[in-house]
Amino acid sequence: MWVKVCGLTTVENALEVCECGVDAIGLNFYSKSKRSVDTKIAKNIVDRLPSHVEPIALFVNHSLEEIHKITTRTGIQTVQLHGDETAGFAAQMEDLSIIRAIRIDADNISALPEEIENYKRQGVNLRAYLIDAKVNGTYGGSGHTAPWDLIADEYDTKNWPPLILAGGLSPENVADAVRAVQPWGVDTASSVESSPGLKDLDLVREFVAGAKSKPIV
Repeated sequence: MWVKVCGLTTVENALEVCECGVDAIGLNFYSKSKRSVDTKIAKNIVDRLPSHVEPIALFVNHSLEEIHKITTRTGIQTVQLHGDETAGFAAQMEDLSIIRAIRIDADNISALPEEIENYKRQGVNLRAYLIDAKVNGTYGGSGHTAPWDLIADEYDTKNWPPLILAGGLSPENVADAVRAVQPWGVDTASSVESSPGLKDLDLVREFVAGAKSKPIV
């Protein structure tokens, strides 16, 4: 199970989180987020990451120029598009690995097959799809859980990109979420924090342990 903790804002805390067994950390460049990080700090974090932890840059409706400027300055090669970006937009980033975040509820999950097919038509080989809960007025980080049963029923794990589950995952429920959805990976932010952007290491360790525990059959 691939585990990502998103919204790191300091070098020290990021390095501590890396020692908790995570596979990736997210650096949020959305200025309206409480977990936004500036490019200089992000580069310092990336430069000091251990080789087994992947840095991922989170963008929300940034321009291509902004994305390329930030990824070039920081050395980050994987981006998470978390806004209203189109498949055509993503197709212009051939030099980057792309995780597409999509916010799902009972009303729009039926549109998922066409969404994924559109990326195929544009020639975009997505690294993964990250499914978050759809909450009006937000681009994620709401703390609400996504509809696990619907995702498990509708997501074609054999033929679609790897599934990363997000949305309200916590140390208390991540094992249940993994068991219910069987995603390729999981992502969390607010549920393992002592304050926005500062991760509580005990909570991170509990989350990783829950995510990577073997499901009871």
